[in-house]
Amino acid sequence: MTVVVGTAGHIDHGKTTLLRALTGIDADRLPEERRRGMTIDVGYAHLELLDGSQLDFVDVPGHDKLVGNMLVGAGEIDAALLVVAADDGPRPQTLEHLELLDALGIADGMAVVTKSDAVAPDRAADVAAATRGLLDRTCLAGGPVLVVSASTSAGLDELRIALVALVARVLARGLPGGPARLAIDRAFTIKGRGAVVTGTLRGGPLERGMTLRLLPGGREARIREIQVHGGTVDRVAAGGRTALNLGGVGVADLHRGMVLTAAPRADLPPMEPVATDRVLVALRAVTDLGGGAPPIPSDRMRVRLHLGTEEVGAVVGRIGRDAAALPDSEVAAILRLERPVAVVAADRFVLRRPSPGGTLAGGRFLDAMPPRGVSRRRTSPERLAALAEATTDSAAGSARLDLHGALPWNPVRLADDVAAAVRTDILALSRAWVPAADVRTRAAATLRRLVTLASDDARAAVTSAVEALVREGRLERDGDRLAVPGAAAAGPGAETLAAMDRLESALGVSAPPSLSEAARAAGCPPDGIRALESAGRIVRLDDDLAYAADAYGRLEARAVELATVAPLAPAALRDATGTSRKYVMAILEDLDRRGILRRTPAGHVPGPRVATATRP
Repeated sequence: MTVVVGTAGHIDHGKTTLLRALTGIDADRLPEERRRGMTIDVGYAHLELLDGSQLDFVDVPGHDKLVGNMLVGAGEIDAALLVVAADDGPRPQTLEHLELLDALGIADGMAVVTKSDAVAPDRAADVAAATRGLLDRTCLAGGPVLVVSASTSAGLDELRIALVALVARVLARGLPGGPARLAIDRAFTIKGRGAVVTGTLRGGPLERGMTLRLLPGGREARIREIQVHGGTVDRVAAGGRTALNLGGVGVADLHRGMVLTAAPRADLPPMEPVATDRVLVALRAVTDLGGGAPPIPSDRMRVRLHLGTEEVGAVVGRIGRDAAALPDSEVAAILRLERPVAVVAADRFVLRRPSPGGTLAGGRFLDAMPPRGVSRRRTSPERLAALAEATTDSAAGSARLDLHGALPWNPVRLADDVAAAVRTDILALSRAWVPAADVRTRAAATLRRLVTLASDDARAAVTSAVEALVREGRLERDGDRLAVPGAAAAGPGAETLAAMDRLESALGVSAPPSLSEAARAAGCPPDGIRALESAGRIVRLDDDLAYAADAYGRLEARAVELATVAPLAPAALRDATGTSRKYVMAILEDLDRRGILRRTPAGHVPGPRVATATRP
């Protein structure tokens, strides 16, 4: 696996020169950069170390007006290389870059004091000590500080040894997991080849021929070719700089900040990228390195969010349920973004002031799609703290489920307290024998009053709960009815019984009215219709056509009698029963489905189950 190291430091402190001395590669790739002698956009170089491990370097600009470009490179690195010139010492961009690395939570790295050949040894030692003091106030505390000269190669061997140890530390900690994803930092066209993107590959591997999703938007792109360090490969593992030649999209569809992912869909497990314009985050104050650190952004403050290779405007929400204090001096907040961007929970970001520029806070994503609607009532300091303290994907998933109350994964999952409330409601609804459909509908409505779920997802969750209760023996099923064990069958009242008799009589003719119309006229409620059907007093041919059982028995017997003499045509049955084609076709379809009659080109003839036909 390849570790990505980002340079940082003040302009003209020798970052690009140091990389050229280490790797033999000039990271200043643009003609303007070479002409002006400064890094304007992000540059890249790579190095194979003495132990065979691979390093990719991201060379970022040091000019104060190019901090946005610096964050494009720093947003996708595993470790940092802070460069300080011995003749100049720590300067404003040294401090700003170090603050940004600290805000991003970059915990592995080192500092290199360059241009040691240009000063006396005592001066180089003083700058190294000052740099050590700065490092030890950030996430990079304890990292080595080395003194080198790119011009004379002094100290470069020691630097290479330190880089070997750095790679070992990064790999021991582990690189980001989850499905494969690549945040685009460059997108361009190669004549005859099509669209090409570059970025740092995270998560799982990629292979030629794979189909990726592009976020935001969800368009699909196929990998035509993979290149690593200028060579074509069929497969690439996560961690390093990667170039992809894509099919199915044009360069106009691609831009810096978009994310390509191998995740199959925008599902909700924590490590899966999703496109969103509203995120739950944990913010922490910027480390004060001498310039006076600003307070954490207040409610409704407009900021610039830098994440991965993306930058987007946002408004901070820190009020009510969303403003809880979290462990480790963090605070919760909601960021509302100007447009959807691709986000992965647990990834880190930086908030900066739009104008004049300045770092406001560091942070990490807690939930890429935080609770909405009634589920927001579950937001509490305890649940937010549990999510903030989760250190594994599994723990984060459990904490997020508890925060939302329900998540539409496949299958739908309910938090323990919500699941218990649903089971209690189902049992309460089933104290007497009741239709299962009624239980599911009413329990689903109760569930949606507790949490935010689509109606189909709510019904699916309730159906799963019903099945579990039946397996556990806490519910009994009789056909399409449910009841708790020992429940007495609740018969219909006298008024319903009378209405049932009226409806049965209305359906006892050869051409009955529609079931809904007859039920309204008879005043028969839905449970009375179900009781008539369960008792076998009426026969339902479709949702709105039914016969009294005796009447249908006579029609069935007449059809069998006619089909026994000769193949039965619909017109013959219509004439024999005095009905219309609508009724005749429904009767014949029912008899054919039950095997009483069998359809042939000449007409219906007796079927394999004709002996079971109703005899009036």
